[in-house]
Amino acid sequence: MENLNFKTEDEKTIRKKEHSLFLAIAATAVAVIVLAIIGFISIKPAQQIVQGQVDGTNVRVSGLMPGRVEKFYVHEGQIVHKGDTLAKIESATVDAKLAQALAMRDAAEAQKEKADAGARKQVIASAYELWQQARASLDIHKKTYERLESLYKQNVVSAQKRDEAKAAYDAAIAQESAAKSQYDLAREGAQKEDKMAAAAMANAARGSVAEVESILKDQYLLAPCDGEVTDIFPNEGELVSTGTPIMNVMKSADKWMVFNVRETMLKDLTVGKEVSVSIPALGLKQVKAKVYYVKDMGDYAVWRSTKVTGEYDSRTFEVRLSPVNPIENLRPGMTVVME
Repeated sequence: MENLNFKTEDEKTIRKKEHSLFLAIAATAVAVIVLAIIGFISIKPAQQIVQGQVDGTNVRVSGLMPGRVEKFYVHEGQIVHKGDTLAKIESATVDAKLAQALAMRDAAEAQKEKADAGARKQVIASAYELWQQARASLDIHKKTYERLESLYKQNVVSAQKRDEAKAAYDAAIAQESAAKSQYDLAREGAQKEDKMAAAAMANAARGSVAEVESILKDQYLLAPCDGEVTDIFPNEGELVSTGTPIMNVMKSADKWMVFNVRETMLKDLTVGKEVSVSIPALGLKQVKAKVYYVKDMGDYAVWRSTKVTGEYDSRTFEVRLSPVNPIENLRPGMTVVME
């Protein structure tokens, strides 16, 4: 009877040991499976995500006219169209220069007309009368000299009288010649060179007027393109100089996506290839975009190797994509994700 009891207890002990061993083996197996799963997850390469952003073209609006900002006709954030009036610049200095240029042009035009027209009829008639008087005087002095010359030969008058008549005759010849020259000049008008000089002065004066008027055209600054006013720099009443930017207009039809990627990714980002991107700000996924620009960013953007061997320095490239289809409400600065 005692032997039976001992046998029963031994069997129970063996069963407990077997059960404990089974549990230990099961726990070990579970632990191995868990560690295997963790190892698989940690060893499996994570999906590579590249983040970029939307960019766009900003056109700086400026003008040739220096002056004071009198009025803005737009505000930041406003949508404008090409040719819309954006601002007005006022300048008393430019207005004064225009008045001066107009006066100089009128004076030069009058001088040119005078040179082209020649002398007045009254001036020509007066020169003709003076010439006729000189001719009459010459005729008298000629006759007087000839008469005294004849009397001198007859010893009636002295040589002194004859010499005085000869001097008066020579002076009359010179006066008649001078009067004839003055009459010819009055009749012919200004010389060719004088007319050319007057014409050149008139052209220069007209050019000065055109120059000031071209500056005055920028008194009203117009939108250079369709877009949105993103920045306005001065305030109304402030002075601006020639070429000073007044505001920025972002082109509405010129937006792109820009990414900085390692060169190892370029095999999937060749020019002309379409890829899918996500735009979290708009809640858009799988948006089609096409690669149109790839450029090396230079040595300052090189990914340096952290190992002595086994890796190499990878350069960084700027990649630009344009949306295949227009995207409403797309704005520069928005994040774009490419997987």
